[in-house]
Amino acid sequence: MDKLQLNEIIWQIVSSIPKGKVATYGQIAKLAGFPSHARYVGATLRNLPKGSTLPWYRVINAKGEISFPLNGEAYQRQRVRLEAEGIIFNGTKVSLKRYLW
Repeated sequence: MDKLQLNEIIWQIVSSIPKGKVATYGQIAKLAGFPSHARYVGATLRNLPKGSTLPWYRVINAKGEISFPLNGEAYQRQRVRLEAEGIIFNGTKVSLKRYLW
């Protein structure tokens, strides 16, 4: 499988995450058939074309946190989008027990 095929699988999985739920990078990698490629999932999402409608913001790390630097513009953008979908943060964390897809 080449990178483009893997990217397309990742995009399809991410597009399936329901509103109000989150998935982890590792979870997406596992669903794509590449369980050790969590960082690749992050890189794929980081390189989405500007204006993409893919719900990239629903993907967070295994600790239940947004991976962008705290209080940076990207962090705030992701957090606002998650909160708009009804996801409640406890400090900087999301309850994976409650919101994991």
